[in-house]
Amino acid sequence: MSSVIIVIHLMVVLALIAVILLQRSEGGALGIGGGGGGGNFMTGRGAANALSRATTFLAIGFFATSIALSIIANNEGQSGSILDNVPGSEQLDGSGNGILDALPGSLPETPAEPAAPSAPVSE
Repeated sequence: MSSVIIVIHLMVVLALIAVILLQRSEGGALGIGGGGGGGNFMTGRGAANALSRATTFLAIGFFATSIALSIIANNEGQSGSILDNVPGSEQLDGSGNGILDALPGSLPETPAEPAAPSAPVSE
């Protein structure tokens, strides 16, 4: 259920971004080519009203899906942190067993002797 709402939420977010970017700038120098001129994509009062209404409906959808996702996340019954579920996160018991031992390819129990450095020897 939550994955369906997440997909709807992402579609609403992308549509909201597109509608906001299509709107005509009325702030002056902040918009890209928004202050008049003949090359605007959507001109006229009707387009501005349609974009304003679309922005309103998409914003309502955004808030509704955000609230729905937070309610679903709260009702799933899992409490605590994500870090509580890390495999091998038990405390060290003094025997050297810890979180590093649970990792694949972890270090062996007794470390091998380091090899001698391979530096050239002067004659």
